Amino acid sequence: MPTLVLIRHGQSSWNLENRFTGWWDVQLTEQGEREAWAAGEAMKAAGLDFDLTFTSFQTRAIKTLNLALEAMGRLWLPTEKSWKLNERHYGGLTGLDKAETAALHGDEQVKIWRRSFDVPPPLPAEGSAYDLSKEERYRGIPIPQTESLKDTIARVLPYWNERIAPELAAGKRVLIAAHGNSLRALEKHLSNISDDDITGLEIPTGQPIVYELNAELKPTDRYYLSERSTAHGGQEG
Repeated sequence: MPTLVLIRHGQSSWNLENRFTGWWDVQLTEQGEREAWAAGEAMKAAGLDFDLTFTSFQTRAIKTLNLALEAMGRLWLPTEKSWKLNERHYGGLTGLDKAETAALHGDEQVKIWRRSFDVPPPLPAEGSAYDLSKEERYRGIPIPQTESLKDTIARVLPYWNERIAPELAAGKRVLIAAHGNSLRALEKHLSNISDDDITGLEIPTGQPIVYELNAELKPTDRYYLSERSTAHGGQEG
């Protein structure tokens, strides 16, 4: 049976500072690095192993993946990186302190920007310090100016269908290290979560989520690895 594991990156510097991050590239904190390493240790202890891995173009997810794989002794596994697994783009909110933004615009408006399914944040101001158009990694990529969760799903799901689902259907064991909203997109699809309910799904940093899938890639089980003490699967040499 195909096995899929999802990990949201470990705590980042802007998670710690309570700032909207989105596509902006920030580093893991020391705690975030510990979370990533612990995730790898937990997966190894549970007997999980993988054939290939996927991650975004963003440093915090890439480092989380690498640290987890190093803890497992699996740094050599093939990895595919795609901007389609990037975090949701927060537009004009990028870099802002969440509490200060709520004080300025009101809790209800910020809640709509953060948690509504299809209302994107405001567009960035002209000349924004967080403009990514000259970033080498995004050359030739249609960088969004702002995204709702619905917009994020619209780029994540085609990538899932084209690149990840076929590997799982072929029996491959897959690990994905990504972000809160790109993983919400996958969880919504896999667990058939409604538009209303998906906005309330919280995904903690550095906690592996295990999906056991049937031949049609429908979940037969879904759990946080931290909730299970028994081993699943076997590690190959």
